Amino acid sequence: MNRTLSAVVVVVLALVAYLLLWPVPIVPVTWVVPAAPGYSGVHAVNTKLANLQMIDLHGEVGPEHIAFGPDGKLYTTVASGNILRMNSDGSAQEVFVNTGGRVLGFDFDAQGNMIAADAVKGLLSISTDRKITVLVDRINGAPIRYADAVVVAKNGKMYLSDASARFAPKDWGGTFEASVLDIFEQSATGRILEYDPATKAARVVVQGLSFANGVALSQDEQTLFVNETGKYRVWKIAVAANELSIANPGSQASVLFDNLPGYPDNLMRGRDGKIWLGFAKPRNPTADKMGDKPWLRKLTLRLPRALWPIPKSYGHVMAFTEDGKVVADLQDPSGAYPETTAVTETSDRLYIQSLHARGLGWLAK
Repeated sequence: MNRTLSAVVVVVLALVAYLLLWPVPIVPVTWVVPAAPGYSGVHAVNTKLANLQMIDLHGEVGPEHIAFGPDGKLYTTVASGNILRMNSDGSAQEVFVNTGGRVLGFDFDAQGNMIAADAVKGLLSISTDRKITVLVDRINGAPIRYADAVVVAKNGKMYLSDASARFAPKDWGGTFEASVLDIFEQSATGRILEYDPATKAARVVVQGLSFANGVALSQDEQTLFVNETGKYRVWKIAVAANELSIANPGSQASVLFDNLPGYPDNLMRGRDGKIWLGFAKPRNPTADKMGDKPWLRKLTLRLPRALWPIPKSYGHVMAFTEDGKVVADLQDPSGAYPETTAVTETSDRLYIQSLHARGLGWLAK
């Protein structure tokens, strides 16, 4: 009996020691989490995003970004590293190119080159004849660890989100896993970069964002709209800002949306002046309660992944005007289409982006 009791005590002590002392990759930072607003007001629960129609991707997964090229073809990026090209209805589907990484966002420059934010490779240019060129993968001597979204201005300059200076997807099991670590840590190392292809120079526009994500330009191209995923908000930031700290924004940055009901992901310009925003996930009450308990976040990462406070799937996208008026809000509480990360709008359809979906969702307008 004494031997059994001793064995139990040893096991319990070992478990306690593991939960308290086992090394984890994050160094959590305390932050004050605002009370979640829930789905109310302009975000009142609805089912307008339910029953999406699907385009079969023939085994490919995760159409994270969708855009139409100068050739009129629909392009989308998937988890395999492929960039697919097809007609608007999904027919004539082909692999345009494989970057060997994971492109999360892209745009096209005036020459028709695809400008791609590859979470593994950095900022790429992909020519119409499929030649891949690395434009920039380091800035000020440090690597771009998590290239996420990119937009090209009319003057040719490119604005890129580097989501995290701490957790690179290639080192931490993928884009989703690295994002969880960064948001759980809250060290806020995300930034927005500008790359000028004319001079091949890169600079930091703004830094200190908690997982810098979607980027869109205002119509006059003097302002950047930026999703700060880890703190549930959207910023307006002057393009002219230089190495601005988001902790001291002054007159060059302001919060457009604060305390959103989910994790804002990508931003895409729509029609009639709209900007579309997708929510990767809804907020998780357990995760919110850990904001001022960094020790608890470290302990949580020592638990099996099934016990992590990963939010449930919940379809949600919205559209807003540049002055911050919400003009559309579409939801699917069933979460049938996972991570509705953004919307690409055409005259007759809304194409829905996703990090993990097994098809390309769309909705007739």
